[in-house]
Amino acid sequence: MQLISSIDISAQKNVKTVQKEYDVAAFLYPAYASDDPRLLPFWPKGIGEWETVANMQERNPGHYWNRKPLWGYINEADPSVMSMEIEAATKHGVDVFIFDWYWYDNRPFMETTLNNGFLKADNVEKMKFYLMWANHDVGNTWDTRISHEPNIIWEGKVDRQEFEKICKRNIEKYFKHPQYYKIEGKPVFMIYDIPQLISGLGGVEETVSALKWFNDETKKAGFPGVDLQLTMWSINLNHSGFDGSKTENPEREFVKKLGFTSATHYQFVHFTNVDQDYMAIMEAVKKEWARIDANFDFKYYPHVSVGWDNSPRLGSSAVVKNNTPENFQKTLQMAKEYVDSHPDQAPLITINSWNEWTETSYLQPCNIFGYGYLEAVKKVFKGE
Repeated sequence: MQLISSIDISAQKNVKTVQKEYDVAAFLYPAYASDDPRLLPFWPKGIGEWETVANMQERNPGHYWNRKPLWGYINEADPSVMSMEIEAATKHGVDVFIFDWYWYDNRPFMETTLNNGFLKADNVEKMKFYLMWANHDVGNTWDTRISHEPNIIWEGKVDRQEFEKICKRNIEKYFKHPQYYKIEGKPVFMIYDIPQLISGLGGVEETVSALKWFNDETKKAGFPGVDLQLTMWSINLNHSGFDGSKTENPEREFVKKLGFTSATHYQFVHFTNVDQDYMAIMEAVKKEWARIDANFDFKYYPHVSVGWDNSPRLGSSAVVKNNTPENFQKTLQMAKEYVDSHPDQAPLITINSWNEWTETSYLQPCNIFGYGYLEAVKKVFKGE
């Protein structure tokens, strides 16, 4: 019989459990800025899309949607404001921002939040970031005065010359930044709309060539390559220009042919009915993750959306019900368990979002739930 001394018992009691580290990444929508003149046609008051949040009741008297940010209508392109946000995010376990990134009219759009705010924050070393190229068309959705009028202001597609210009700029300006998020040394670059990409580049084969060129250019810059991340939703998984007749899984072969090495979702609304209870959506999420595991070769990083309600922009919307911080926490726990069951990949979880107020899917504190959503992240990923 082995005797354990009182010293041994005391030592065991003092052993601290080491909390596993996770990369919790929240999408950041960069429209809440006061220093970007290109936003003024949509939001003439000069506070970006906060204008849509602030005047919701004025436009729709008595509407149930009456959210207010506890931090106020902050200018996220101000480095001191972003410093505060980085502090709050990292304190609660969010350590990566995925910036929605735009390029229209041959130049970047809504980039001041990243360039003037985040990258100039005095504590930027606490946080990683990467880009999701939101290469969709822009219509009147952002302008509540004419949001119901069909119209295309800017097209999201670009040709090969413009694509190369974009890639070279991002490699130099962002990929080489010490805070850019990498997996196995590869900068992660997410693309939102594959049909737009293919249309602009001229076809599937031309897109394969362009993405291979992008990977080669990233290698020339000193990296092992680029981690091309696919935005998972139906429009991105098939294309009329791809012959999938010789394979039993054309979606998988299509993605592989294009060269995507990883994937995540941007929003639950992209793959299930969100006009229902959050717990029912959780069941759909479980099935989606299982389907992806069974049908694709890339590494999938689990995604959790806070909610969905586009009423501030459109006046009415599908609405996620019962998406309380407590239920949100359950889905985060599910994502954590998914990561733990896939030890061969980065411990990355994506969340929609840090600040999508007009889609009612945000982590930032509000008058309804206070810091509840951030506290949920903290409980799951920091064990506090």
